[in-house]
Amino acid sequence: MNFQQYLDNIPLHRKQVFIELINIINGLYPNIDASMKYKMPTFTNGDGWVALANQKNYISLYTCSLEHLEEFKKKYPKVKTGKGCVNIQDRDDFPVAELASVIISAMEKKYK
Repeated sequence: MNFQQYLDNIPLHRKQVFIELINIINGLYPNIDASMKYKMPTFTNGDGWVALANQKNYISLYTCSLEHLEEFKKKYPKVKTGKGCVNIQDRDDFPVAELASVIISAMEKKYK
């Protein structure tokens, strides 16, 4: 599956948020490398990376390290997170642009 096919398979009610995340990533890093490395849209900047996935009931933003999420989790403790990901559920109420700091951290900082 290529990038466009992946986007085409995202449900309409979730696609807007997914595209907004892609636009944030591209806005922060206009020359970023985009691929389907992990069978999902993956964006790399040197050693840093983030990936987006459309799950059954939410969108995941993967960063590979919990430390990238620390500030976001303090500000939005009710948003579900994993060891290195944010799971954006359809009912979550926060501005997606708040994830820019998570993306910057994942792209520019080495993880432990």
